[in-house]
Amino acid sequence: MKLGLGSGTAVALAAVLAVAPTLSARAEPADPTQGGKGGRIIRVTTLAKDGPGSLAEALAAKGKRIVVFEVGGAIDLDRSVLNIAEPFLTIAGQTAPSPGITLLRGGIDVRTHDVKISHLRVLTGDAGQAKRSGWEADAFSTVSAHDVVIENNTFMWAVDENMSASGPRFTGETVDEWRKGTSRNITFRLNFAAEGLADSSHPKGEHSKGSLVHDNTSGIVFDRNIWAHNVERSPLVKGGAQVLMVNNFIYDPQHRAVHYNLMDLEWAGHAPVTGELTAIGNVMRGGNSTDCGLPFLMLGGVGDLAYYGRDNVAVDRHGDPLPAFGRYGDTTAKLIEAAKPLADVAGYAIMPSSQVETTLLATAGARPWDRGAEEVRVLFYIAEGRGEVIDSQDEVGGYPTIPATRAPFREKDWNLATMTPKSALYPGQKEGAQEHLSPRDRAMRKSN
Repeated sequence: MKLGLGSGTAVALAAVLAVAPTLSARAEPADPTQGGKGGRIIRVTTLAKDGPGSLAEALAAKGKRIVVFEVGGAIDLDRSVLNIAEPFLTIAGQTAPSPGITLLRGGIDVRTHDVKISHLRVLTGDAGQAKRSGWEADAFSTVSAHDVVIENNTFMWAVDENMSASGPRFTGETVDEWRKGTSRNITFRLNFAAEGLADSSHPKGEHSKGSLVHDNTSGIVFDRNIWAHNVERSPLVKGGAQVLMVNNFIYDPQHRAVHYNLMDLEWAGHAPVTGELTAIGNVMRGGNSTDCGLPFLMLGGVGDLAYYGRDNVAVDRHGDPLPAFGRYGDTTAKLIEAAKPLADVAGYAIMPSSQVETTLLATAGARPWDRGAEEVRVLFYIAEGRGEVIDSQDEVGGYPTIPATRAPFREKDWNLATMTPKSALYPGQKEGAQEHLSPRDRAMRKSN
């Protein structure tokens, strides 16, 4: 499928860390939440995984709160998951001194509402566990959460999904009740989800997955994210889910890129619900791991999918067109093409697909002005058409050793309403590097 591919496949290496295209302030609809805006400031002062001054302690606090960092470096979760159960929370990873905050050997689950998380790195990995031994952590997931914004984060080396919206399939008797009982109104914006581990410690065996959008979730938005080197699920939309995909970039998917599947065994005793997917201005580019002839969108299972697509591009590693649609398994599912978007796209200034790759390589992921070595490696591989699906983080250098740093957080130096610095630079950002900011951040700077 080639519906207007520009020069994305010929991106220069310098585009990864160089100036993003000059864009006017990008219009966007209102976020589903402002998180802990207006709440008290909680300072993280230790890299310990728990205890006084830790990130875990700040997450467990009650009431509106903005979590800032007076430390930079790695928090080793030691095969644990940070569970966020208290609402009205903002995690502002951008406040950490360089090199920012990286979570190792674990992940984050959001199990509440009104949460905003920005500028964290999560490097899950197998944590030294044997293949198929049972360690199966997501890098990030929502679990029956609602009104959540996940923006400018990096999720890598998950043993289950890299970033997902999940929850129970059926709660109550009606479709409305099912949707109220699971994740809803979740926005994933400018995140980087890469190198999900394939044959690792997951008990099911191969499990390199980008994003799972679970059955009956609704209001799920993927806006300008990058998926790279995942076997499948970029994303997988499950039965009855409602999803909007705008200006995302998928690189080197192996067996499936975007796919939809309502599984009859999982829905036994329940009538299928038609899923909804609106996809505009997305780009899929094959890589070294990608199956020959891989379609942009595939259907499996027994449920129908209502679909609206416009200006989506799929090409192989050589830039030749790939199919728009395909199927897997013995499926009777129907693709019901809609004449207009199934989700509300009012307020989005949607880029043409020809701008997506170059723009996202410069602006997606945690701290684009202050990249970690793992991010730089994968972004350069994308630009060069290199890299592949991996089984272990050890194949690409293993867990990083990250120096610990300290710097005080001074409220007077920050616009607390937007969590942007009043000066020209973020911590660790060099002069002249403002071009690496997202259009939204640049707009915030101009308005303050």
